Amino acid sequence: MKVAKRALMFVAAAAIAIPGFAQTAAPARVAVIDVQKVLTLSAPGKAAFERLKKLQDERAGRVQALNDELKNIEGQLTSKSMSLSDDKTAQLRKQFDDKKIALQRYAQDAERELGEARDRSLQDMEKQIMPVINQMGKEMGFAMIFNKFEAGLVYASEAVDITDAVVKRFNETLAAKPATGAAQATKQ
Repeated sequence: MKVAKRALMFVAAAAIAIPGFAQTAAPARVAVIDVQKVLTLSAPGKAAFERLKKLQDERAGRVQALNDELKNIEGQLTSKSMSLSDDKTAQLRKQFDDKKIALQRYAQDAERELGEARDRSLQDMEKQIMPVINQMGKEMGFAMIFNKFEAGLVYASEAVDITDAVVKRFNETLAAKPATGAAQATKQ
């Protein structure tokens, strides 16, 4: 019984002390960043987008060429099927099936390659921007900086959005280090 009374008194004392402690502590400053905006507005984000677009265009061109080859073989099968021997028709059908499989495999490989390139670009960007975000967080006295559209965040006032300041500082930081930025760009 004495232990239960002591525990109850301890809980009551803690409940009284917590509001007093909370009132003396400084309110935590919080900020948010729109990561998508950083990616689209920053110089490295734009460069990464251009590299990915170029890779995607190259792969799409190859897919189109393979599609054209398939259509050509299909056209031969429909227009000449009556005049071709059974062996030649079978050969064209096999060629068509082989090209179709090659096209499907190439499309899958290209999609995987694009995904991996996108993931690498995002990881590289994260490595470059995290020091900037950490530095700004310390300078501006933030306790926390959230990704605006992740981690369950439903609402954030524009007053706590530091995205534009992060993009500006990120671009300035990279402009101050042209040799390092150029080396990064040529690596990828």
